[in-house]
Amino acid sequence: MKYYLPLITAAALSLLSACNQNDEPEVVGGPADPMAQQLANAAPVELPPSVKESHQYRCKDNSLIFVDFMSDDKTVNLRLKRDSAPTKLVAANPGEAFTAEGYSVEGAGKEITVTLPGKDALSCKA
Repeated sequence: MKYYLPLITAAALSLLSACNQNDEPEVVGGPADPMAQQLANAAPVELPPSVKESHQYRCKDNSLIFVDFMSDDKTVNLRLKRDSAPTKLVAANPGEAFTAEGYSVEGAGKEITVTLPGKDALSCKA
């Protein structure tokens, strides 16, 4: 029995090695995509801007505001509290004031001027 075990193993391996010797792999596809034409003609997708700079400012009335300047140079997110929901302000062109209904932020970097609903313009420093 000791001498037959290697022979049986070799015979089994040679039989298994002859299985499925196709040169071309079989590709199985599903149904055609019903939206293929619409997707091919769709406009390119523009990703939202990322945060370029984020500053905390102390204003003349001793209040704090938090401003995230975005990478497109036309958008900022303004928060009146650290964990509050941001208000999106947009500038028509880079370098102009960022505005939204009742809000305005002018400048960038260490000093800005901010206008909040129901308040006068405030000078703020980072």
